[in-house]
Amino acid sequence: MPNFRDMKSTVDLTDLDAWERAVPYDAFARLRREAPVAWFEEEPPNHGFWSVHRYATIVEISRDTTRFSSATGVSFEEPTPEDMVARRTIIDMDPPAHTKLRKVLGPSFTPRAVAVYEHFVRSLTAIALDEAVPRGELDFVRHVAREVPIRVLARIMGLPQDDLDGFIELGDKLIANTDPEITDVVWGRDDTDEYRRYPFRSPYGKQLWEMGRALVAERLRQPADDLISTVVAAEIDGERLSEVDLDNFFSILVIAGNETTRIALAQGILAFCEHPGEWDRLRRDPGLLNSATEEVLRWSCPTHFMRRTAACDTELAGRRVAAGDKVVLWYVSGNRDEDVFDDPDRFDVGRTPNPHLSFGRGGPHMCLGAHLARLEVRIVLDELCKRVARFELAGAPARTRTNFTNGLKRLPVAVEPVGARP
Repeated sequence: MPNFRDMKSTVDLTDLDAWERAVPYDAFARLRREAPVAWFEEEPPNHGFWSVHRYATIVEISRDTTRFSSATGVSFEEPTPEDMVARRTIIDMDPPAHTKLRKVLGPSFTPRAVAVYEHFVRSLTAIALDEAVPRGELDFVRHVAREVPIRVLARIMGLPQDDLDGFIELGDKLIANTDPEITDVVWGRDDTDEYRRYPFRSPYGKQLWEMGRALVAERLRQPADDLISTVVAAEIDGERLSEVDLDNFFSILVIAGNETTRIALAQGILAFCEHPGEWDRLRRDPGLLNSATEEVLRWSCPTHFMRRTAACDTELAGRRVAAGDKVVLWYVSGNRDEDVFDDPDRFDVGRTPNPHLSFGRGGPHMCLGAHLARLEVRIVLDELCKRVARFELAGAPARTRTNFTNGLKRLPVAVEPVGARP
């Protein structure tokens, strides 16, 4: 159990079994009040971390890449410099290296570029829902939430349709590398030292790289109008990207581009199951679609945290932070900060303004895929409004055993189709 120096009772934010049961919103509310920045001890080989709970401080750190670096990793793990060289992605970089790589991807994810896919996303969504809704009872994760994002991503990146299930499975095993139901190599339980230079310290990271290398080789022979071809042809400071760069570009795109939107969709429908009046409100007033999308993103908070590392001795909220200390930014806490959001524990599809942290807030690491994720969530909600009068839980949701994301493995729901009642 971590030693929490600022409170009489203890709060363990690294207890993954507790996170599998529920997100500790009450604990975060207490931490925001009593310990906005707090030190937690960890079991060896880790060295402890500063835990940041208030919105304003999270934004301050996110914008200050001089004092707070991403270059030594964004999770609780403490990789060696050699490990980081092998598996560093764009989210594990500081400017100017981060900025240069971001320019390669940025044009593909602007609002104008993303808008081109609206008809495609709507068609995909309609196909998925027209098959799922008549079931009456369905697993929303399996039948809807996992179907749309991966197919949109495949269109943008140029992934082969026949391999999509494989990409989903590998992505799950990587991002949920602490859940023994999902992966047989569990970080924190098994000896993963031999995999430390693969994404997420997992042997499945190597498999994802190998799938990516086959696609890169194909695009080198025959370029196409897709994101893989763009990345393969890109030059930074006059040089093409190395195989290591391409490996890690591919892995982060597949994982981030699919998992986070899937989580938002599933958690959003769970919210509507638990707050049916808000679903009725949205269906009555389609003008709330944009604000409902933002509220789903705030409420779901697909990525619970990102870590930084102090690059120098500094101070946070009156606490002295030493160079090299880990600093964990809990977006899930900031998204319910009472200083920013009125009645933050209320799910409100009309909430505005809604400056949530689910894509970050300011600084160079704002989520590149934010516009695409908003488009997908908005269209899925819109198409559901046309087809579903009401959602109800048909069983207990199954949460992923992790504190990194807000993933759901299963979401059994019963749906009442529009027009079903006489």
